[in-house]
Amino acid sequence: MLQVIGAGFARTGTTSLSSALGILGLGPCYHMLDVMSDPRRVQQWLAIARGGAPDWAGIFDGYRSAVDWPVAAYWRELADTYPEAKVLLTVRDPDAWYDSVRQTIFKPRISPPRGLARAGARVAEALSPDLRAFLAMTQETVEQPLFEDRLGDRAHMTSVFNRHIEQVQATVPADRLLTYEVADGWAPLCAFLDRPVPDRPFPHDNSSPEFRRTTAPYFARLVYGPLLRRAHIQPGRHR
Repeated sequence: MLQVIGAGFARTGTTSLSSALGILGLGPCYHMLDVMSDPRRVQQWLAIARGGAPDWAGIFDGYRSAVDWPVAAYWRELADTYPEAKVLLTVRDPDAWYDSVRQTIFKPRISPPRGLARAGARVAEALSPDLRAFLAMTQETVEQPLFEDRLGDRAHMTSVFNRHIEQVQATVPADRLLTYEVADGWAPLCAFLDRPVPDRPFPHDNSSPEFRRTTAPYFARLVYGPLLRRAHIQPGRHR
């Protein structure tokens, strides 16, 4: 059962927060990387985006916390489903956030590859139903409903970002919510979650320069997983 729900958008320190929650004994923490690692999870979220009834207990079975997209796109539903769970709203400067998502998550959509790289991407998508499902899932859970597919519009994107923060703060009771910047480290997080401060540095994972290296194995699984399954080879799980 979820004890912590992350309402903050991706690229607000959610990977670092996921690691921190694990250190604090509130893991495993569900993250987009967990979705990418298992095509069944991609299908679960795609079904929800298309109007299916969510089986939250099944989706989060074995997890004590959840952060990042697509979780943060369904923060209202999850907060209602798990009324005892605390809500963490990770934030950062809106323009810095937009610079980060533009350079990482949304880069292929804002600045599509050209030439051979574009041809390779099209071949990968054509060959892999897992990759096609993942791209559809992110479009239907995040890009369209949250941002109206206006990913290259800085003013629109930062306006959505700010409005999201305001909506969460206006909806979740103050004693249940922590608005948090991961740069502030352990102290506010541990105080909110009633956990002792660990005797180790706060994790800083998946910075913009690290993003491609971090996500590459997961995209490789999406691309090659179906081919390996057809050959009766089980690809290793990356965590």
